[in-house]
Amino acid sequence: MVQTNLFKGIIAYPITPFDAQENVDIPLFKSLTERLVQSGAHGIAPLGSTGVLPYLTEEEKEAVTTAAIQQVAKRIPVLVGVSHLTTAGAIRHARFAEKAGADAVMILPMSYWKLTENEIFRHYEKIANSISLPIMAYNNPATGGIDMSPALLKRLLQIPNITMVKESTGDIQRMFTLRKELGEAVAFYNGSNPLALAAFTAGARGWCTAAYNLIPGLNNRLFEAFSRQDMTTARDVFYQQLELLQFIVAKGLPVAIQAGLKIQGIESGYLRSPLQPLSAADYQKLGEILAQLN
Repeated sequence: MVQTNLFKGIIAYPITPFDAQENVDIPLFKSLTERLVQSGAHGIAPLGSTGVLPYLTEEEKEAVTTAAIQQVAKRIPVLVGVSHLTTAGAIRHARFAEKAGADAVMILPMSYWKLTENEIFRHYEKIANSISLPIMAYNNPATGGIDMSPALLKRLLQIPNITMVKESTGDIQRMFTLRKELGEAVAFYNGSNPLALAAFTAGARGWCTAAYNLIPGLNNRLFEAFSRQDMTTARDVFYQQLELLQFIVAKGLPVAIQAGLKIQGIESGYLRSPLQPLSAADYQKLGEILAQLN
């Protein structure tokens, strides 16, 4: 029986750090992941956009998957990104994640050619049929190149182990449409940082965010305030962090989070080309934002 409600609250995205030669730094990745667990995250999601999934080799993806699962050690659920341009590639990594001990997998339909809705459905169906883990369908047209309509997402949820939806279009009306179309039973999650408060209001079960690397306390306080229906505190806490949320999205999550950790005195490694560090001006601006928050 597939567990349907594994995740609730803040699902934190670790970066994938590199050394000076642009090799994945697994010991540092484990250290950064441990910080997220210790800060009180409700789930860990390696190999999302923040973890630069498309820039990693198959061997590196497997190493990061194994490292995350070992480090978390069942203290909280682990949601592994297994997105791939090909169905075979996604199946291969989904099976690896399941064998390694992941609690669930997240799949973004990635496209070079524009896929039809039937092609997307078959992609998910084949992956779902190859594993027994619950699957989070991830809609992020800005990175995947495909916008899955609420109607398509509703169709995907007919596949038994697709039990969760992550919505990252940045359109709050889409959130309300999902709740109306999918109903209360379906767990949907916010992936658009600046919409965190509105998404919880719309009925999101959780918030998938890289901001947790930098401001875990504020992220926790937002969820806790909303959980007890203290909307005055929720709004106050949200507006405190809004400028940072907008900044990290605008500048790119892997780049901004790597810099933000460094500003806070936390070793965060290097980036992999073609990604480049923040400009001096942006680095200074991020430092000013974090100084105001901390």
